[in-house]
Parts: sequence; C-alpha cells; structure tokens
Amino acid sequence: MKLKKLIIQGISVFLGFTFWGSGMAKLFFEHKFFGWMGPVWLIDELAKYDLGFYGAFIAYFQVIIGYLLVTTRYKLLGSIMMLPLLANILMVTISLQWKGTPFVICFFLLLNTILLWQYRDFFRPLIDEGKSSADINRRTPKTWSGHLVWLSGLGLQILAIAVSYYHWPLSLGISLAGLVISLMSFVVDKNHTTGLKS
Repeated sequence: MKLKKLIIQGISVFLGFTFWGSGMAKLFFEHKFFGWMGPVWLIDELAKYDLGFYGAFIAYFQVIIGYLLVTTRYKLLGSIMMLPLLANILMVTISLQWKGTPFVICFFLLLNTILLWQYRDFFRPLIDEGKSSADINRRTPKTWSGHLVWLSGLGLQILAIAVSYYHWPLSLGISLAGLVISLMSFVVDKNHTTGLKS
C-alpha cells in the first residue's frame, strides 16, 4: 500500500513539475526558469497567428494546474483540470504539425488517467448528479487554514513571474519560497486537526 501511494505521489509530482515548470518558463523574463518541457517560446509562436493571448492563457493554466499537482495537495482537482489543458495542448501541437509531441501528450494523458483512477470513488456521485450509494473512501482531512497557506504559496508564484522582469534571482527565491509555504499546508492541517482532538 505504501508503494502504491509513493507511485501516485511520484506521478503527481512528475506531472506537476513538468507543467508548473513549463508554464513558469514560458512566462518568466527571458524564460529563465527551470523546466524540462518546452517550447518556452510557445507564446511568441502563437502570436504569429494572433493567438499570443491564448498562448499566455495556456501558460498560466500550466502554472496553476501543475502547482496543484506538484504540491500534491489537490491531486484530484489538478488531474481533472489537466484533461482540458492536455486536450488544448494536443490540438495546438497537431495544428502546428509538431512531430512526436502528440505522443508525449498522450503519455501525459496516460499518467493523468492513473491519477484519476485513484479517485474513482468520487465520480459516481457526479454521474448520479447527487448523493450516491457508492462509498467514498476517507482521505486525510484538510482545513481552511491549510487551504489559505497553500493559496498564499500559489500567489507567490504569480508574483514571481512579475518580479522576474526586474530581478531574476529574487523572483526565483519568491517562487521557491511559495513552493515551501504551500507544502507547509500539510503541517498546518495536521496541527489544526491535532489541536481539535486535544
């Protein structure tokens, strides 16, 4: 069971870092952000077809959705939102006739499907459009305090993008600080829950 959880966490972090890093690299000044999935010049490429705003839209959602997954706090929400994101990216790559890239996107779709499968107990009530007789497995409880801590970390990611146009090292520090803060949301949840029990 622990191995299964580790694999799921690993998939979430891998997909999350891939898309968070890709989005940040597209939006950072002179693309100075670490990430392994390109192209970082997508916005400029799409601007040739008057779709620069659409390219920025994709990049920002790569940041948000990737961040949902890399921090592992919102794997279900991130993996659901990943489906239309991947579909959009797939259509762009096919339209621009990028060879090989659609196969990479299909691999990401496979990984995302594995994540979604872990939360299959949540989908029956959605299909039934209300309460379902299907059991929903209990997960670790999350608190409002934890949500706010996580959200402040996401806010720092957006701030880092703006700061990168003025001071690159500072912007990178802000981004990493935001990531650490968001990961601390689990500690906040645990402390809050423990406090309620005692």
